[in-house]
Amino acid sequence: MALSSPLAPAAPRRWLSIVGIGEDGADGLSPVARNLVSAAEIVFGGKRHLALAGSLIRGEARAWPSPFDEGVAQVLAARGRAVCVLASGDPFHYGVGGVLARHVDAGETIVLPAPSAFSLAAARLGWPLADCALVSLHGRALDLVRPHLQPGARVLALTSDSEGPAALARLLGESGFAASRLTVLEALGGPRERMRAATAATFALDDVDALNTVAIEVAAATGARIIARTAGLPDDLFEHDGQITKHEIRAVTLAALAPRRGETLWDIGAGAGSVAIEWMLADVSLRAVAFEARADRAARIVRNAAALGVPGLVVVQGTAPEALSLAPSPASGGGDETHEHAAKRAQEPMSHAPDAIFIGGGCSDAVLDAAISALRPGGRLVVNAVTLETEALLIARHAGLGGTLVRIAIERAEPIGGMTKTMTTWRPALPVTQWAWTKPEAAP
Repeated sequence: MALSSPLAPAAPRRWLSIVGIGEDGADGLSPVARNLVSAAEIVFGGKRHLALAGSLIRGEARAWPSPFDEGVAQVLAARGRAVCVLASGDPFHYGVGGVLARHVDAGETIVLPAPSAFSLAAARLGWPLADCALVSLHGRALDLVRPHLQPGARVLALTSDSEGPAALARLLGESGFAASRLTVLEALGGPRERMRAATAATFALDDVDALNTVAIEVAAATGARIIARTAGLPDDLFEHDGQITKHEIRAVTLAALAPRRGETLWDIGAGAGSVAIEWMLADVSLRAVAFEARADRAARIVRNAAALGVPGLVVVQGTAPEALSLAPSPASGGGDETHEHAAKRAQEPMSHAPDAIFIGGGCSDAVLDAAISALRPGGRLVVNAVTLETEALLIARHAGLGGTLVRIAIERAEPIGGMTKTMTTWRPALPVTQWAWTKPEAAP
């Protein structure tokens, strides 16, 4: 039998256990989970979790402090001791597990999940979980549900409190989904479990338990605000004053920007914010910062982002290139990041350069130089021009740096005014010159 080398590093001790617990408390835990809770020197959890497992806790019980990050620091400070963290259901589905995994190697942990609220809700309704859209609105903006409101879709949404289901019903009613059926599932898995249903239009359920999940069977009326799954949303879905990248040009622009999972976009001269918003709609992991000089337009971008389901879009009011130094790190729109962690990170300096930059307004040599400098190696820069002056800048940059230069012309069939008989003709929109360039991985 081979002997391990005395110089080989010892395997990490599994000092941290993360135990999922449901509303059935200690009775619903496996023997292994019960032993982990009882053997822990310190047990962390929310007050509700600690109460549910109270009969098993032999060590010190610590409720999560506020802010939550202080609790994570306390867990890390106890590294090497027997520590147990209690979590709702599955700790790695919108839970504390994802937060702790950023600081503790998997080899140091034992994780025993319980059924998540999503799994329990799907089981009660007989819905295949793989066919459902899952969204956490716990401590997050209700607007995050908007991209999931597709005709015939089934959505499972965690809410923050007892008022969450009614607020969700109002949002659906105001957006053209009043006929949607909402089933409120309360305190799933415990003695207080209850299920009730109503349409968004007739929703009047009261005395809703703060611990609830809402199941939505989406029904869309004619004219409902349905957010298409492809780039180039209709212009009338955005509030704007004419300063907007038109939907055909926007589709081409998003294709040139080529969003990839986890990337960050800077949208300089954002206008209505349409490019940044559609960038974020491409995937929940994508982030964006919109830079806009005018205060009224900056406020409009915030409203548009909420109305189209990406309230995490960061808006910086200021004139480029000076405003680029003010870019914070935008909060992630998805994953298991907690609301508290995302809110804090949004106020911190950006941890990395943008992966893509779009310039749609206010371009100059100074702005181009600043954008090229800020862009990470391998990142993409896309610039649209409608004036001869900006076009000349792009032609010069293309000659010096390469990339691709294209001219996009769109014509629409419209009525001819003043004719006795209704006639139509082609009306050209302003042509757009687009320069797309990828920054070299290594400077020459």
